[in-house]
Amino acid sequence: MKPLDNIQLGTLIDSYRVEERVARSGVASIFKAIDTRNNQIVALKVPHPDIEADPILFDRFQREAAIGERLHHPRVMRVFTGDKRSQIYMVMEWCEGRLLRDILKDGKLDQERAKRISIGILEALEYIHDNGVVHRDLKPENIMVDAENHVKLIDFGIAGDGSARRLTYANFGSTLGTPDYISPEQVKGKRGDGRSDIFAMGVILYEMLTGAMPFTGSTPMQVMNDRLVNHPVPPSVLNSSISPQLQEVIYRALERNPVNRYARAHDFAHDLKHLDQVGVENRSELRTWQKRRVRLPRTIVYYIALGLIPVAILVLMVLVARSH
Repeated sequence: MKPLDNIQLGTLIDSYRVEERVARSGVASIFKAIDTRNNQIVALKVPHPDIEADPILFDRFQREAAIGERLHHPRVMRVFTGDKRSQIYMVMEWCEGRLLRDILKDGKLDQERAKRISIGILEALEYIHDNGVVHRDLKPENIMVDAENHVKLIDFGIAGDGSARRLTYANFGSTLGTPDYISPEQVKGKRGDGRSDIFAMGVILYEMLTGAMPFTGSTPMQVMNDRLVNHPVPPSVLNSSISPQLQEVIYRALERNPVNRYARAHDFAHDLKHLDQVGVENRSELRTWQKRRVRLPRTIVYYIALGLIPVAILVLMVLVARSH
C-alpha cells in the first residue's frame, strides 16, 4: 500500500468522503470525513507521502494506530479498526471542541475550569497507564476540550509501552516530545514511566492557572536545563488567588525526583478534588526560586549527545540502503 497524496476535498477514500483538512503535522494530515456507509463523521489521519521512506516516522505512525485501537475510554480519542483499506491511514473518532492550546491563547483559566479539565486529563492518564501505555508527549496541543469542559486525550504518536526497557527524550529528533513539558528524568536520558506524564500534567496545570510556563529559556536545551537547576516562580506569585493547597498540588506534580512526585494520576486527581485535605509543606522552593542558575551543565550535553548516537546510526543505515 502506498501513502495518499494531494487529497482534494470531496475525494472518496474507500468508504470515506473527505470534507476538509483540519490539521497538519510533520508526520500526517488530519481530515474531517464522512463514512458514506452510515453518514458518521470521522477523522482520517493520513501520513505524508514520504513517511514510508523514514523508518522512525513510519514506526511512529504504526505504533500510534496500534495503541489507539486497543484503548477504549470516554476521555481518550478512539481509533477504529476492522476495515480492509486500500491505502495507509487511520480512522479516528471525530471530537468536537477546541484544542487546549487554542483555549490558552485567550489567557489563563479560572481555577474551577482548570481543575475540571485537569481531572479529566488525569482520568485518561490513569486509564492508559493501567493499560501499559505512557503518552510521552502530553501537552495542550494533544488535549481536546468541548463546551462542557470534557476532555479527549489525542495523538499517541510517540507513546510507548510502560514496561519498555527505556523511554527517553534524549534522542533529540523526530520522536522528541515538547521540551516545555518533558520530565527531568527524561532530559537526563533515564527511564520514563507514568510519572513523566504526571510531570507534564503539572506543567499544564501551572500554565492554565498562571498563563506562564514554569521553565523557560531561549532554546529547547535551555528550557530543559532550567528544570534541572532552577525552581519555577511560585504559582501564587503569578496568580494571588491560588491557595497554598493548590500550589502544593502543583509542586508535588513538578517534583524533580520522580520518587517524590505523585505515583499515580489517581492520587493527583484526588488531591485536586479534595484540596481541603492537602497538607502544605514548608518548601525551600518558595524561598530560593529567585536564585537562578543559567550555566548549562555538561551532563545534559552528554546525555543529549549520547541519545543522538542511535539516531545517527539509523540515519547512516538508511543512507547506505538508499545508495544501493
